[in-house]
Amino acid sequence: MNILLVDDDYYVIAALQKKIDWHQLGIETVYTANNVAQAREILEKHPVQILISDIEMPQGSGLELLAWIREQNLSVQAILLTNYADFNYAQKAIELQSFEYFLKPIEFDKLMLIIQKAVARAKEQQINEEAILGGYFWQKNQSKNLEHFWRKLASGSTSSPVKQAEISRAIEEQNLSYQMGDLIQPVLFNVFPHNGSMGKEEKDLFDFALLNVLYELLQHPGYTVQSILEIKEYNWIAILKWNEPPLDNALLQATGTSFIQKAVPYLKCDACCTIGLTGELQQVGSILKQLLNMDEELTRCRNQTYLVENDLRQPKSTYTPPDLAQLEELLNQNKLAVFLGEAIRYLRSMLSYKSLDTPVLGLFRLDMVQLVYSFLKQKGIQAHKLYAGKANDKLLLHSLRSIEDMEEYLKYLVNTAMEYRDFAAQPKSIAEEIKQYIHEHYGDDLTRNDLAEIVYLNPDYLARLFKRETGISLGSYVIQVRIAAARHLLETTNLSVYTIASKTGYSNYSYFSKLFKQEVGLSPNEYKKEQQVHPLNLSQ
Repeated sequence: MNILLVDDDYYVIAALQKKIDWHQLGIETVYTANNVAQAREILEKHPVQILISDIEMPQGSGLELLAWIREQNLSVQAILLTNYADFNYAQKAIELQSFEYFLKPIEFDKLMLIIQKAVARAKEQQINEEAILGGYFWQKNQSKNLEHFWRKLASGSTSSPVKQAEISRAIEEQNLSYQMGDLIQPVLFNVFPHNGSMGKEEKDLFDFALLNVLYELLQHPGYTVQSILEIKEYNWIAILKWNEPPLDNALLQATGTSFIQKAVPYLKCDACCTIGLTGELQQVGSILKQLLNMDEELTRCRNQTYLVENDLRQPKSTYTPPDLAQLEELLNQNKLAVFLGEAIRYLRSMLSYKSLDTPVLGLFRLDMVQLVYSFLKQKGIQAHKLYAGKANDKLLLHSLRSIEDMEEYLKYLVNTAMEYRDFAAQPKSIAEEIKQYIHEHYGDDLTRNDLAEIVYLNPDYLARLFKRETGISLGSYVIQVRIAAARHLLETTNLSVYTIASKTGYSNYSYFSKLFKQEVGLSPNEYKKEQQVHPLNLSQ
């Protein structure tokens, strides 16, 4: 505890320093100042809890100093001294929250008592401020503790329900005010911002907007929100604690509908809501497990609200494949658009009969992929090359999340096959593309397999197609292009034959010379010498 004495009279300062037992009062440091400017400088540099100041000073009054202290929000107990029993001074001192207003001449015994009270008041204020600050940090840490507690329960319940003893131990470790009989209900929110929405590009901004929407919606006197946390990307769980048992899920269903309605304009995405079961905190492991299982297995239509209690009443789905022979025949007849329509119609019919979940959807997807890949193989098209890339990977990854995602993947699968089927059906287009590639990359390693990958065709099929359309084999055409390039370099540059061989794709000089002589009738060196003697042969 520190004190500041301010008076323009040196003798008053000296008397206060000597005649007051500061150590007995619990004062560690006594600062002194002769005017307001010096006092302000000390207050800015050192912690001071108590001020004793004269009011009347030539370079600024004690009331002005006190007004500055209040403007700076400094926690200082002020005792003002004056020679005049002026009520205006007293009134101003009260307005500025002066601790005491004391008349000179100083009676040190009485002043000691006043300082004792000021010390006690300063300690009390210090305790209150620490409590307020502690409360702020406690509240801040409490939300972190709650998030950690619920995240641990949710992640721990993915494989098997968290046991009651583990819940009780976690409550004790985190010093949380939960009772095992508290009524808890989780609600899962799925959002689908994968189609160019702001969630894809600016995840932090998307999450901020999403949490604002959720906290605005989840306000009701019947429950309190304990935590909202992202359990996996774009999948959020809100944990609610009921004040009294809810009659039914009507309130939360209305909340889910409202969330979905707000998702489109505010979040620029589709959404789903899944309402978990209500139960006591001691059962929350099983409640979370059931919700997370449903999240993994449920085949959703976007912008719908689902109930775990309804899902538990449904029998497990079994996969009855569509008429695969009919679908295969549609592909063989090149009716890919009809094939796509039939596949989507089957999906919708399965959904209407409540016989579609994620495992069944996965088997259906496998059948469709196999049919399309088989169709492409018959066309000589390498499907695993055609569908390699980020677009395919993203659509495949999301295809089991909802009916709409599966339909989007099927459209991509079939439309890509249709486009390439049309391209591959034009042999001249394929042959021209390969010829152009060879001319642009004659210095690279150009095997038949390498060239086939460029147009996603089977190597044997490409070789047959190329010879049929050009009248020359693929290997012979590569040799012709390379030798033509070598002749041009021999005619127009001073590069060595070894360098030219390397630039035209031949690392073996002897092999290059042999091929060159077969095609031109001269070895590379003989051809180069002839060009030096007969430069007009450049056009030959």
